[in-house]
Amino acid sequence: QVQLVESGGRLVQTGDSLRLSCAASGRTFTTAAMGWFRQAPGREREFVSAIAWTLNSTYYADSVKGRFTISGDNGKKAVYLQMNSLSPEDTAVYYCAASNLSYRFGSYYQTPVKYGYWGQGTQVTVSS
Repeated sequence: QVQLVESGGRLVQTGDSLRLSCAASGRTFTTAAMGWFRQAPGREREFVSAIAWTLNSTYYADSVKGRFTISGDNGKKAVYLQMNSLSPEDTAVYYCAASNLSYRFGSYYQTPVKYGYWGQGTQVTVSS
């Protein structure tokens, strides 16, 4: 069984920075990509960022471009999300996800259904 564990979420103020971490453990599996999604109360889960090692590319939602940076270590099956200039609109539960499937197009990794493994989430709250 594969487990993803996120950490780093907490209460911060507008303009602050935060770094989320996620590590996978459990049975061996090939990691094609790992990503971050978030879900605010009353809203659907939305894509934030992804790193696809098979495509050697990173992807960002328009709402976080220029503020968030994703990085990762495929060998360690770990992914990180550096979040800068946080605003109350970034308040959400942030979920880490991993996919062991290789897709030809990076846009696929922006879709939750393309990920087979999920963490329990870490709460990020940004106060105004």
